[in-house]
Amino acid sequence: MTDTASTPEELPIRDEMIRLGQALKLGSLVEDGAMARTAVEEGMVQVNQDIETRRGRQLHDGDVITYNGTSLVIRAQS
Repeated sequence: MTDTASTPEELPIRDEMIRLGQALKLGSLVEDGAMARTAVEEGMVQVNQDIETRRGRQLHDGDVITYNGTSLVIRAQS
């Protein structure tokens, strides 16, 4: 079985955790918080291949977010 999905880019964060809305903005997947809220509430964002509708969802090292065909993997900087 081969993985046809593209390799996600890394999104470095300073802390151990970041919230989904913040990660979408930091990774430049959305322009602002309102756009992040809309994308998440409408079920357009996936976390670890599952649709996520909670903008405040906590993301940790290794979590993968996908929006609009772009994937980012969270990387906590120690």
